[in-house]
Amino acid sequence: MNKSAETTSSRRDFLTRTAAASALTAAAIPPVHAGGGETIQVALIGAGGRGGGAAMDALNTKSGPIVLTAMADVFEGRLRSCHKNLSNSKKSQVDVPPERQFVGLDAYKKAMDSLRPGDVAILATPPAFRWVHLTYAIQKGLNVFMEKPVTVDGPTTRRMFKLAEEAHKKNLKIGVGLMVRHCRGRQELYERIKGGEIGDIIAMRAYRMHGPVGSAFSGPKPANENEILYQIRRFHSFLWASGGCFSDFYIHQIDECCWMKGSWPVKAHAVGGRHYRGGDVDQNFDNYAVEYTFADGTKFFYYGRTMNGCHDEFSSHAHGTKGHAIISMSSHTPGKVRTFRSHTMAQNDLIWAYPQPEKNPYQLEWDDLIDAIRNNKPYNEAKRGAEASLVTSMGRMAAHTGRVVTYDEILNSDHEFAPDLDKLTLDSPAPLQAGPDGKYPVPQPGIQKKREY
Repeated sequence: MNKSAETTSSRRDFLTRTAAASALTAAAIPPVHAGGGETIQVALIGAGGRGGGAAMDALNTKSGPIVLTAMADVFEGRLRSCHKNLSNSKKSQVDVPPERQFVGLDAYKKAMDSLRPGDVAILATPPAFRWVHLTYAIQKGLNVFMEKPVTVDGPTTRRMFKLAEEAHKKNLKIGVGLMVRHCRGRQELYERIKGGEIGDIIAMRAYRMHGPVGSAFSGPKPANENEILYQIRRFHSFLWASGGCFSDFYIHQIDECCWMKGSWPVKAHAVGGRHYRGGDVDQNFDNYAVEYTFADGTKFFYYGRTMNGCHDEFSSHAHGTKGHAIISMSSHTPGKVRTFRSHTMAQNDLIWAYPQPEKNPYQLEWDDLIDAIRNNKPYNEAKRGAEASLVTSMGRMAAHTGRVVTYDEILNSDHEFAPDLDKLTLDSPAPLQAGPDGKYPVPQPGIQKKREY
């Protein structure tokens, strides 16, 4: 999905440290690059709209020379198109000759092999492959930017937690595509909420309601198309590849609300359903409503819908004992964050509003990551990205099974959607198999209670 579609949609927060603590930490860790002026080489793994956007943001950083030197994708046409677009926009920073343009399921290895330790790999393939590619990047000693979500189920989340620890031990910098965490307005809003500006949070709510976007709805597989490539191309349609539209679209607002609350919810209760689907064969519901509960009993209500002709809304809110905060208003950027003395959002009750225009958080997250690499600052968002992904999957699982699902339950679940994905070839059986009617298994709440399908 390109950024215009994704705008109705993951990135980062910095752990605040005192200057003295930062200095001590930096002094204890060997630098990744010899100096801030050294050229950083970048490899793009996954050359779709999201990957191309991330590569452009990387090349737009201003802290020192940076060059795209390798690209990989399973679709040759997509790779060539992305390479052309980037070359036209950033000719002097794109050095990817044909011999460093790799196609295939193993192309990620070839692209990373062309880098030096300390360079950067962008992981922007469907989320299911995130742990596979991150494992190899860590082995190669590469810094990483990986798109969200970073996991789609309990087993891959446990694996990602371990990879986060390995990256930390090697002093690798890991960025995760939850760019809202880098929005300066949201960062100030977080401090204001923490400082008591709207009192104690008593409830939160968020909405993402619009027509179908991305590849969430898919018709039957063309007879001449490879099954695995069909599912990868339409990754939003299949839970194994992306966690479905729920995980891939909704994680941003779920993450930003949990950030403002300062904790992750401990359980989820949800409903959802499919409507007017005709010949679609994907696994998604068309609407979801989730009640998340935090350990202190506070509720966070999330509403998602991908249906034409209905009321559209994109916003996130926090309600406190002394007022109300807008976390998002119409898209991920600009956030247009504000605080009010009441819950009616009346202009005369306005306490504070972040000045407009805002800087683009998609760019800010890259500025922050490259700054951490060049100046050897602690920077590892992998664990938090995995937690956000798991909490999102918890809400999805609750809707798909019709049960209350706890954080511990989904974390320790044994249902891995795509086992042995690191061994997948185009001749392998696809992780999801269609029935004789050409349709794939869909969630059946109340019938299939332990697994999502």
